Amino acid sequence: MKFSLSREALLKPLQLVIGVVERRQTLPILSNVLLSLSGKILSVTGTDLEVEIVGVTEVSDVLEEGSITVSARKILDICRSLPDGAVVNFSSSEGKASIKSSKSSFMLSTLPASEFPSVDGGEKTFEFDISGQELQKLIEATSFAMAQQDVRYYLNGMLWELTSGQIRVVATDGHRMSLSDGNCDISVEEPVKAIVPRKGVVELQRLLDNNTVKIALGSNHLRAIGSDYQFTSKLVDGAYPDYNRVLPKGGDKIIEADRLALKAAFGRAAILSNEKYRGVRLSVSEDLLKIVASNPEQEEAQEDLEVKYNSESMEIGFNVSYLLDVLNVLDHEALKMTLINSNSSVLIESLKDSHSLYVVMPMRL
Repeated sequence: MKFSLSREALLKPLQLVIGVVERRQTLPILSNVLLSLSGKILSVTGTDLEVEIVGVTEVSDVLEEGSITVSARKILDICRSLPDGAVVNFSSSEGKASIKSSKSSFMLSTLPASEFPSVDGGEKTFEFDISGQELQKLIEATSFAMAQQDVRYYLNGMLWELTSGQIRVVATDGHRMSLSDGNCDISVEEPVKAIVPRKGVVELQRLLDNNTVKIALGSNHLRAIGSDYQFTSKLVDGAYPDYNRVLPKGGDKIIEADRLALKAAFGRAAILSNEKYRGVRLSVSEDLLKIVASNPEQEEAQEDLEVKYNSESMEIGFNVSYLLDVLNVLDHEALKMTLINSNSSVLIESLKDSHSLYVVMPMRL
């Protein structure tokens, strides 16, 4: 295998795939990337057996086609260290790969391409197109609520629910839930559901750009094809909880507030909240929200905020980090918080945009 190309042309696909290459691997070959040259197209593949990303680029000079695997971190660090505009000359033979550029020369050990594992895309059930920007917006609006290393493994991911013309994404860790709707070019008779694992969500979000993405969904795999990449992820095998049962119904106590003012007030109160439980007490009366936070050192923070509210007075406690997470992703300044009573979850949404809903469970303080 022998070719040459610019440093930038090689760096881009390497940066696309490096996220799935784990530093500590049980299989040595998983710390490598697969380089495959066919014609003038060079494919760079990285995988951790659950998620696979293929980045493609065009080489300027082809001397010999072929496939080989080399250390992902080392080839990426070499490319990063070369000056802008440098030409990279790559060749491989007899278990070694040579990288030369101007007066620099590197020799890396290789492993055969035949040993590199492939994440099988499986049979695709159907496919649809969606704007990369739209999908990225949906993921950004909801991904913070995914669980991390929960024993209920299906919560360590994101539910995608597809109906005709619409995609809904839902994430929950059992304490809060986020839900967001978007438009996509799809026609289905019955709703289709898939749980995308946490790592798959994180890596896909990193790849998305303003271009249209083709999504192919199978019974246990999801594949996304963009302009210069192909992403494949295994799906989580499990039943996602019925999120409709979590949405509070019949809330009649509505607080309307400015997002930035509320975010700043929660941020200040959080300074003196209990570091372990992060609880704040909200006392709401006519057009006034009082936020109180305290900690085991008997320290206390109190903040009064003018809001729009005309129901009966009540008190309720929440994890302030969960509230701040929601306020960070809402993209309109006016929001409303809907409550039923002091033991119920709060439903948070934008006053102008109802595409995203957020539910946060209360805390006993």
